Amino acid sequence: MLAKLTSRNRITLPKAVITDFPGSVYFDVTKENGRILLTPVRLTGADSVRAKLSELGITEGDVAGAVGWARHARESS
Repeated sequence: MLAKLTSRNRITLPKAVITDFPGSVYFDVTKENGRILLTPVRLTGADSVRAKLSELGITEGDVAGAVGWARHARESS
């Protein structure tokens, strides 16, 4: 099967291939020995949260500090 790379760096995967991966929207792309490999990835809610935290630059230390602050505030009331 052939897939054409467009001028906008887009590739449409053949229906005969993609039907074997129902519900897959994201693919991990790697290159190996001159080949492009696509591996279906299912994101969970936790993956989305981690990605957003990373995008915002929030670290584990920030989260731990916020939890500590919230616990202290709750105990003080």
